[in-house]
Amino acid sequence: MSADVIYLDNNATTRLRPRVLEAMLPYLTEQYGNPASIHHFGAQIGARIEEAREKVAAAIGARTSEIIFTSGGTESDNTALRGVTAARPNRKRVVISAVEHHAILEPAEALAREGFDVVRVPIDGDGRLDLEQLAAAADQRTVLVSVMLSNNETGVIHPVQAAAEIAHRCGAAFHTDAVNALGKTAIDVESLGVDLLSLSAHKIHGPKGCGALYVRRGTAIRPLLLGGAQERQRRGGTSNVAGIIGLAAACEAIDLPEMERVAALRDRLERDLAAHAPDMRIIGAPNSRVPNTSCVCFPGVMSEAVLLLLSEAGICASAGAACSSGSLEPSHVLAAMGVDAHIAQGQIRLSLSRETTSDEIDRVVELLPPIVRRVAGVRA
Repeated sequence: MSADVIYLDNNATTRLRPRVLEAMLPYLTEQYGNPASIHHFGAQIGARIEEAREKVAAAIGARTSEIIFTSGGTESDNTALRGVTAARPNRKRVVISAVEHHAILEPAEALAREGFDVVRVPIDGDGRLDLEQLAAAADQRTVLVSVMLSNNETGVIHPVQAAAEIAHRCGAAFHTDAVNALGKTAIDVESLGVDLLSLSAHKIHGPKGCGALYVRRGTAIRPLLLGGAQERQRRGGTSNVAGIIGLAAACEAIDLPEMERVAALRDRLERDLAAHAPDMRIIGAPNSRVPNTSCVCFPGVMSEAVLLLLSEAGICASAGAACSSGSLEPSHVLAAMGVDAHIAQGQIRLSLSRETTSDEIDRVVELLPPIVRRVAGVRA
């Protein structure tokens, strides 16, 4: 990355850490064997995968046998929805929050077309899940409840432990998408009480194209990908060895105390931006967000124009989820929160990382308000 670039789009992806790359390199060069092979060369690599599985499990308080390696968060989410619903065909209701990532929303919509009753539970104006409506939606017909741990656009943390208890009372399995929570807040699957949990390497300074799905022992699930006995017959396909090693190295490098510094930078960013742009709105519950995420709205401007000018100034940000880039439609997350379209169209997501510096925050505060005024047609 150029030294002139200020990268505040870490919820879209993060830079690969040098120590992660170092761990991966041997498996892209001399350690190239297939871990499923019977010969010693392949078996050695298979042993390294099992060591990696231990490290990933340790990062979330899971058993090693409960980790399935996948190609990333999207596959993990799809496997959770498709796998659980296929394993329990007598139940035909799926309950999700209204603000899930598209990796949950789209497979849920596909299930609806196949005859499932899919219920989206609303959230309040601060982005918090309505637990009473969740309890009303989860009944004896429900096979799975899925509520993300933290929202990728607003950073709002949902009460997953309480939601899991609601799901279990009606005999449903509970899944959480923790892709944008891992590395930012403590995760322990036993404390949360979840049955399935998705994560992805490239959101924690690991490689793209690798993730994992935690599946609690005893949870009924069928594989999404068929064609091999890999992952204890739970996910077919030749293992992405370098990616798996990179995911494990990234999990080992998680530094939650460092997130306190990141949170202080995020809070200063919001405070100083608000001082220069009094119309700016901060979106999401202020005391219940992951420490790196700031979702702000500038009423009356189009976020695309602001983002293009920020890019020209060397600042990388987004208008919301990276998978929705290019869409002119308002964010489904902000719509679910009841944010007026006139305000939502000016959404900017600034997501920090452990690499973000104080000087970079100062530069963003210096440049962003004049850009907003320029787009709005107001002279400073």
